Amino acid sequence: MSTNPTLGFDVYGTLIDTHGVIVELEKHIGDLAPCFSQVWREKQLEYTFRRGLMERYQPFGICTRDALNYTNQILDCGLNEQQKSILLQCYATLPAFDDAIAGLEQAMATDFNLFAFSNGQESAVDQVLKNAGIRHYFKGIVSVDDLKTFKPNPSVYQYFIKKTNSDKSSAWLVSSNGFDVIGAVSIGMQAAWVHRSKSVVYDPWGVHPTLTVNSLDGLSGSLRGH
Repeated sequence: MSTNPTLGFDVYGTLIDTHGVIVELEKHIGDLAPCFSQVWREKQLEYTFRRGLMERYQPFGICTRDALNYTNQILDCGLNEQQKSILLQCYATLPAFDDAIAGLEQAMATDFNLFAFSNGQESAVDQVLKNAGIRHYFKGIVSVDDLKTFKPNPSVYQYFIKKTNSDKSSAWLVSSNGFDVIGAVSIGMQAAWVHRSKSVVYDPWGVHPTLTVNSLDGLSGSLRGH
């Protein structure tokens, strides 16, 4: 078992900016792009929650595709199959957040063990991290696809601990997603909530993050204080 703290970085929404797709969306639907991106992301997550509860698993990429189709219909955008295919391909080349490299560099310079921890399938996560230039920071990728369920199922966080050969007291989740933080803390992990935007409100469930930071840049220093 590892004696050094283990950090599990959520990928989509924490390291990788899912709204990076807006640039491509603007080519097809103009000013509606930000709204489309927001609905697409919200529906994508909703589909993972629903599939997890129903025990009718389909990979994250399928949830993303189905959410795209829903958004296209509800906003009446009229995207054709070729356009939708282009948008789905963009998920492999989504950009990293501006603070990701600095935060990972700092974490790598410490004695932390870094892993990517994602709802995405390992091959897709590996590709998007490589394309964003940050794959080399991680010792490995832990994907919920191995369990055929999604965050915040408690089994996913238990699996992360087992897969990384760590323990609850030394394992940290790093995530911008409140539901993810609550899921990790609820099974006894520690969690850092990355709160980049004041417009994002943390879920009022009485389950609090161990640490809140405004940026990945400086995360390591804050973690060393705990």
